[in-house]
Amino acid sequence: MTRIDAHHHIWRLKDSPRHTPGPSPRPHDWLDTPDMASVRRDFTLDDLAPETAAAGIDRTVLVQVLPDVDETADFLALAASSGLVAGVVGWVDLTAADVADTLATLCAGPGGELLVGIRHLVQAEPDPAWLNRPDVRRGLAAVSDADLVYDLLTVPDQLPAALDTVRALPGLTFVLDHISKPPIASGKREPWAGRIRELAAEPNVFCKLSGMVTEADRDSWTTPDLRPYADVVLDAFGPSRVMFGSDWPVCLLAASYQDLVRTTEELTSGLSALERAEVFGGTAARAYRLPLDRPREEAP
Repeated sequence: MTRIDAHHHIWRLKDSPRHTPGPSPRPHDWLDTPDMASVRRDFTLDDLAPETAAAGIDRTVLVQVLPDVDETADFLALAASSGLVAGVVGWVDLTAADVADTLATLCAGPGGELLVGIRHLVQAEPDPAWLNRPDVRRGLAAVSDADLVYDLLTVPDQLPAALDTVRALPGLTFVLDHISKPPIASGKREPWAGRIRELAAEPNVFCKLSGMVTEADRDSWTTPDLRPYADVVLDAFGPSRVMFGSDWPVCLLAASYQDLVRTTEELTSGLSALERAEVFGGTAARAYRLPLDRPREEAP
């Protein structure tokens, strides 16, 4: 089975040299803090390719970084010329009156057939009930009408609104990113675990086994630190609704790509071979309806 990394990013900083390959340079103010200094540089598909090859990853899902529709168009064009990226989760303004038109324009543009989902940085919204706003719900309905998936990027106190939203839109497929960022460094699991189980009871929700190492103690985390959280997710959703994601290059704040893949393999070692195949590819391919028949030889 095709092995898929269902969550990674790329970026070029606004002061990047013009000859640097990759997406167009853009401001990334979120990287301008001391704790992000080690990843405040360009990261491109050329940087990722040797990492995925060494880890036995065949295809990936490229996920938006900025709330910028032009970034999404850029990512789609790059994906169209890549033999690695099987799908793009982009961004649109869900609250805009013309969101349906924006989605149609993206789908009709270069690489538009590779747009598989939309994501908003809900974790940064100060209102924990942002997902319940009527204009947001209207935008999510447009995502559903466009036959796309919606990635939920939430923190634990936003999970109640996420649950309300999932129940209100049963025809829309949701993918929960980074297991909703529980406080792994503290060892605390409630109320996160209970809310995860409630969300997992809804059949239109999948979950990415991703983003854990950066929520743990970044300097001293161990696999046993992560295991209770991974076990909650695997038990609640089942392997057929859980997918591996690296969150590269953000993961480099705490772990190398290779270490992260090996750790996830260890966290899923108690599953059957078929269940592991789901986590490392089958689930992502099914949830995002990835066009895996597009041959890798298309890459230049």
